[in-house]
Formats: sequence, structure tokens, C-alpha cells
Amino acid sequence: MKVLPVILCGGSGTRLWPMSRQQYPKQMLALAGDRTMLQATALRIEGSSLPEGCNLEPPLIVGQEDCRFLTAEQLRQIDRPASAIILEPTGRNTAPALTLAALVAVSREDDPILAVMPADHVITQQENFCKAMAEAIPLAAAGRIVTFGIPPTAPEVGYGYIRRGTPIDGTTAAEIARFVEKPDSDVAKSYIADGNYFWNSGIFILRASTWLSQIERFRPDILKACRAAMDTSAQDSDFIRVGKTAFSACPSDSIDYAVMEHLATIECEGVPLGVMLPLDAGWSDVGAWNALWNIADKDDHDNVLVGDVMALESSNNLVRAESRLVACIGMQDMIVVETPDAVLVAHRDQAHLVKDAVAKLKAAGRSECDLHRKVHRPWGYYDGIDAGQRFQVKRIVVSPGASLSLQMHHHRAEHWVVVTGTARVTRGEEQFLLTENQSAYIPLGTVHRLENPGVVPLEIIEVQSGTYLGEDDIVRFQDHYGRNEKLEKIISGAAVPAPNIAASQEVRSLL
Repeated sequence: MKVLPVILCGGSGTRLWPMSRQQYPKQMLALAGDRTMLQATALRIEGSSLPEGCNLEPPLIVGQEDCRFLTAEQLRQIDRPASAIILEPTGRNTAPALTLAALVAVSREDDPILAVMPADHVITQQENFCKAMAEAIPLAAAGRIVTFGIPPTAPEVGYGYIRRGTPIDGTTAAEIARFVEKPDSDVAKSYIADGNYFWNSGIFILRASTWLSQIERFRPDILKACRAAMDTSAQDSDFIRVGKTAFSACPSDSIDYAVMEHLATIECEGVPLGVMLPLDAGWSDVGAWNALWNIADKDDHDNVLVGDVMALESSNNLVRAESRLVACIGMQDMIVVETPDAVLVAHRDQAHLVKDAVAKLKAAGRSECDLHRKVHRPWGYYDGIDAGQRFQVKRIVVSPGASLSLQMHHHRAEHWVVVTGTARVTRGEEQFLLTENQSAYIPLGTVHRLENPGVVPLEIIEVQSGTYLGEDDIVRFQDHYGRNEKLEKIISGAAVPAPNIAASQEVRSLL
């Protein structure tokens, strides 16, 4: 019997800005350990802990287009490459995402047990999680849909709840009596006093065919749209690009609303189809900065201090410094998050308003809600060091063996200076090597390419100058990462006096 981890990797994590950005969301960040949350999720299930006869498959990822190369690279770093990465052209919540994954699973002429996990959760006690998984799998193999309920430690109003029903003989599982949405404070306190309510973990164990039969029963419109999207999908290396038109027409709904809330009345072999297993494993969905403060190690004054931070006469704070010294004096109950291009300062009681600040940034067209100063690309990354009216300076790092596309710019020239490593430069009809402290000038309108033929990272300083320095001023001729065709539909070869803003936003996700 195959066990297929399905990692739901969508979402932007706006409440964790400025660390989390649209094109670098929280699941890509190492917020609660050395590994990113995506990496920790991919390593969460251990094959050796599964019941006898179960084989752990490489994970199946459902995620967003913007982060496709970063997702693949993070999994490669932990030697846990995905069996496939399904790219959603637009977010439609968890029910359509799981439906896509189940359709891919059964298309391989198999009916595996799906272990459905959001990529942005933290579990600190992996052994307990694996034990719960081992108990959940036989229940799922019998056709039930299993979810984990988290024993509540406080009357939390930010989580949904599950009410435990009749226990199932021979297991620690119980029927699901009901799902309830996020309560107010008084109702949450009554749930804690009752003793039969658990936090909804958002983790599900079930057969692929079981999900498809239940989504067809309760939301046939979602299944129809997802099937149409898969029928018009395209395979691009490890990526499955689902049909944009069909998937955009799919209704948006969660797993809970679409199916789980209906299952208390449906039986499988004499028990309700939906069952809950208690999971006491240090779970948190890390939905906001306060949640991170709750689970992190604290100093003697209950401060969570990360990076180069000095705190004097301060308590109950979360302070995170990414690029410089942050000094805090006489500060209580605050959140301070410093990044190279943005700083958040908020009272912990008002942390939920961070998403509103991000919405205002987006409405104002500010790039800080989408991108960090350091921008990851399939060939490496670049860091915007400085910029002015007619110039821009970037630090570019190209991974060993990688190369940028063969390209040309209409409005800017570039000057490259090698800091470390060896660069192979294509400039028009020329091709030559540069080593440390050597440089090359790329005139405006010249076809060019930068490559790293070496075995160590190539680092260069790039100085751009010209009348327009936007990322949409690019004509791509050859590319190793499959970005040519889509870009050609966005950008024409003719020079334009002003950038197309809508096109520019899409281009940034492709470069």
C-alpha cells in the first residue's frame, strides 16, 4: 500500500509580513528552525514509522506558479524531490487543490493513501506525529476520512474546532460529531470547559478515491472544473500546469466546508465516514507573529530574539533582525521585524492588522508586498543594493553550472564586475571568460548571456543604466527554464515608451 504525502503549498502568509511576501511566502521561510516550513513538512513522515506493508512515496506538491523553482530547489536541498509539482494558475482554496492531487494520484493507475498536510504548519514532536499517522492509515485504508484534532491549550479564537463524538472501538479515534468555525471568546471558553472540542489541524488522511467520491457527492461543480483543468494541463519537466481557463472557473472552497462538515451523518462499515484522532505533537499553524512568539524559545524576560538584537529593560517581545543591529529599550509586548527593505513595528495585541497593512501596500502598487530585496530565481538570486533615477545596482549570484537566459534590453545597458568565481559571457557574437576583478560592458540592445561554468557560486556586481530599468524590459531568446513561450505572449520585441504594469507584475514571476 502506497502512502503519498500531499503538501498544500499555496497561500501568501500576509500576516507574517515583512518576512513573508507574495513571491516568497511563509512556507519558504525558516521561521521555527534550521529548515524551512516546506522542508520540515516534506520530512515529517518517516517511512520506517509506517505500518508494515506501506511504502512512502515522494511528495506531491500543489503550489503557486510564482514559487515553482524555489519549491523544487528547497526539496532538492533535503534530498526529497517531489513526484510532481502541480501549479495552480490562481488560488481556489484547499478543496480544489486536494481534488487536483487526487486526480493526479488515480491517473497513475493507483489509489494511494493521501497524507494531506499544509506546508506552513509547525510540529515540534515528530515522533508523536508519526505514531498518529500509523494509527490513521488503517482507518483511511478502510475508506474513512481521518483528521487530527489538537487538544486545545487555551480558548483560541483563531482556530476552527472539532467536536469529538462516539469513540471507535480498538482505536483512540472517535466519530466527528461536528465541525465548528472560529468562535468568539466566550464560546471558545465553553469549548475548553466541555472537554470534547479539539482544534482543527487541517491535516487529513484518506484514500484518493475516497476524496473523489465525496467531492463528487457534495461539490460536483468543483470536481467537474478540476477535471476540465487536468484535461487541459501540460507537463513541463516536474511541473504540471493545469488549464488556466478551466481552473479559474472552479469555485473556491475549503476541505472542511466542501466535504468534512457533511460527514457526521454518513457511515462506512457502521461508523461515520469522518473520524478524528487526537494529536498532541506541538502543533501550530504559525498564522501570525503572535503564534510564532508562542512556540519559540524565550529569554528570561519572555523575549523572542532572533538575529543581531540587543534588548534592555524589555519583556514579552518578538524581535527579529535580518540584516542589521536592532536595539530595543524599555519595550513591552511588541513585535519588531527588520528586513533589508521593510521594518514592521506593531503591538502584539494588534498583530492581526498586519494583513491590512499588506493590503494597503498592494493597493498602492508597492513591490514590498510581493518581493524581498533578495529575489530568488531558478539560476540563483539577485539582491537589489541601490537604485536611483537612471541607475540600479544588483548583486547577482549564479549557481554552479547555471545560466541566465539569452536576452536583450531595449532601455538599459549593463556593466558586470566579477567578485568571485568564473563567468562565461556571451555578448553579441563574442563569448569569453571573466575571473575575479575583471569586468564586461553590455551595451543597450545587445544580445547577451551570463553563465557559471565553474563548480563554485559566481558572484558579480551589476550596474544598470538607462531610461527605464523595470524587469519587463527584456526580450528572451533562449532559456533553460521554460520561460520563453509565456514571456513572448507578454512582451513584444518593439520598444515601448512606458511599461505595461499588468505585464510587469507577471513578468517578475517569470524572470
